[in-house]
Amino acid sequence: MRRPVEGEVHVHYGQIYVETDPDCFGPGLAEAFAGQRAGLCGAATPGALWLNTGLHTGSVGFTVEVHEQAPPLDPAWEDVVEVSFRPVSADSALVEWGGGDSWQLDLEEETDYRVRYCAQGMDQASERDTRMDGEPRLDCYLLQFWPAPPAPDRVLKQTSQVAAYWHRYARELPPPPTPAERAEAERQARLAEETAEREHRLAFERWEWGGQSPSQALRDVGGNVRGLLEFDPALVHAIDASGPATQRAVALFAARRACEAAGLTALDWVAGALTALSEGRPLPPPFDDDARMWETLATDPRVPDRTVGRAVPPERPPFRRPASPGTPVPQPLDAAQAAQAVVGPATAVANWQASDSGRCAEVTPRVSGSGPCAEVTPRASGSGACAVASAQVSDSGPCAEVTPRVSGSGPCAEVTPRASGSGAYGVASAQASDSGPCAEVTPRVPGPGPCAEVTPQGSGSGAYTVATAQGSGSGPYAVAAAQGSGSGPCAVASAQGSGSGPYAMAVTFGPPDPSVRMSQPHMALPAVSGAAEPDPLRAALDAVFAAVAAYGENHRALLAEVWSVVRGTARVSGP
Repeated sequence: MRRPVEGEVHVHYGQIYVETDPDCFGPGLAEAFAGQRAGLCGAATPGALWLNTGLHTGSVGFTVEVHEQAPPLDPAWEDVVEVSFRPVSADSALVEWGGGDSWQLDLEEETDYRVRYCAQGMDQASERDTRMDGEPRLDCYLLQFWPAPPAPDRVLKQTSQVAAYWHRYARELPPPPTPAERAEAERQARLAEETAEREHRLAFERWEWGGQSPSQALRDVGGNVRGLLEFDPALVHAIDASGPATQRAVALFAARRACEAAGLTALDWVAGALTALSEGRPLPPPFDDDARMWETLATDPRVPDRTVGRAVPPERPPFRRPASPGTPVPQPLDAAQAAQAVVGPATAVANWQASDSGRCAEVTPRVSGSGPCAEVTPRASGSGACAVASAQVSDSGPCAEVTPRVSGSGPCAEVTPRASGSGAYGVASAQASDSGPCAEVTPRVPGPGPCAEVTPQGSGSGAYTVATAQGSGSGPYAVAAAQGSGSGPCAVASAQGSGSGPYAMAVTFGPPDPSVRMSQPHMALPAVSGAAEPDPLRAALDAVFAAVAAYGENHRALLAEVWSVVRGTARVSGP
């Protein structure tokens, strides 16, 4: 005989359990006792035991014994029941209510056991209800296991009124389902789950595609279909349904409009490409090679120096998982309601987050100056979780050096990017030192090209962890990839980028910043190469998406014209 548990355990709601199924949280009360005559130890659910105690909350005496054969019954116990039990895994444990402490029992998997549950002092403990630390023990229990073939549950001895109540409760329950009924119920539950998951996937797909399911052609087209969806999903579906001839007309129209907006149609090599598109011929050089196309754009002195703001798609409501029939759709809580829903020590944090001092301060960007990169000064104030952010940029070249600085005493201290410098796109510089929950940050960017190497470096052990990005690449654009490291709940960010071409490319996350100016010729040229795609659907979608980027903040006017082409109301002429 061995005793894996001996001493005191904590009970709550008069319950403690034996669990052997790692994929299950245990049965409900009625499920555990269905079909039994004994009400103290529920064994109706395979692999689990529900054990009732007299004490509602507190520590009770508890011993678990594992025997090789049936032990003698000690007459000192007041209430005794027996049930049959079979662990469903090798992981068997006595587990407290609510995921508290647990004790491994090391029962044999797939072995039939007889279980005897003995109790003493249940009525006295029930009357007291709660036992505080230092108070005398009120009730105690013995749980014994030994190998034995399955047999009906039995009440060997009943003394307490608590035990009588639980026996009566068990006998009044409806009979448990048969194995066939249980298997059918599980099959129906799996079917319902699969149906709900399928409906969720379909609903999410419809939401992604603007309220209707896409055709197989749209699912397979690739390219920039997802990007155009963000701006006008109805137009995407209309282009798909318009047929190859209209799709080619849309592609040509979008390519021409993009080049007109960027001032490229006067260039012979661009005009020749548009003519080839209209005549259905392959694109001539330099459009037959992407690297040569970008090199030509960069070296042709006739290319206009035009910029455009980023095209920002309209906001759309967030996806909501479809509710089951008859289930009310839950509504999101505002900050105050969420704070009221929290209890315990977390209440203080929730109340702080819901207050004015727990919110991020409002940030107002200000722009002054002239030239390709004017002075940008976002200013903000606040004292809460994301305290004060402020940025100043002074222009001593087309794009000045940027140095964000951080000071303050809140969970996110005041951030002040300052800038100076020279060069085509100047130098941004950042370093970090730790002066509180958010360390001071100063990004640094050296480099001689139009888009210089970016190296924000930082360290710190404050409230936020450090993110590190490094990038390298070749060709006209170098690519930056991000990595993260750090040791605090918030430390410092560090990014490095380099490239062997004339430009460096930074990959950003989040919504587009409409204040960022983009080179319009660079945005327009992909509309020409996109319009030449062999698949007319992809050609139309890619060309329109590139034209949207070329139009920037004026993209709504372009989309209205594209709609006219799709509907057949616009005249599509040659270059």
